[in-house]
Amino acid sequence: MENENPQQLNIELSEEIAEGIYANLAIISHSNTDFVLDFIRILPGTPKAKVKSRILMTPQHAKRLMLALADNINKFEGTFGNIDIDPGTQNLPPIHFGGPTAMA
Repeated sequence: MENENPQQLNIELSEEIAEGIYANLAIISHSNTDFVLDFIRILPGTPKAKVKSRILMTPQHAKRLMLALADNINKFEGTFGNIDIDPGTQNLPPIHFGGPTAMA
């Protein structure tokens, strides 16, 4: 009988990366060989936004990410309830954050 030992992958996570980066907008583009995911932070009252992180991946890895994200969202909603998205703003970045307009 053959002994099956799945290969283990040790993943390191530095303190800096473990802190994470907040993003409230993602822009996804692709070519015939790559997907590019840009994660952006938009701040109220600021006319510019910066890309905080860019991830490049193959189409196969992008599809695996999509499936894994869908699975995790289903598990989240099963535990915490439905995640509502305003249908009118589903595909648009937020223009304002609902707070008062800043005045100097």
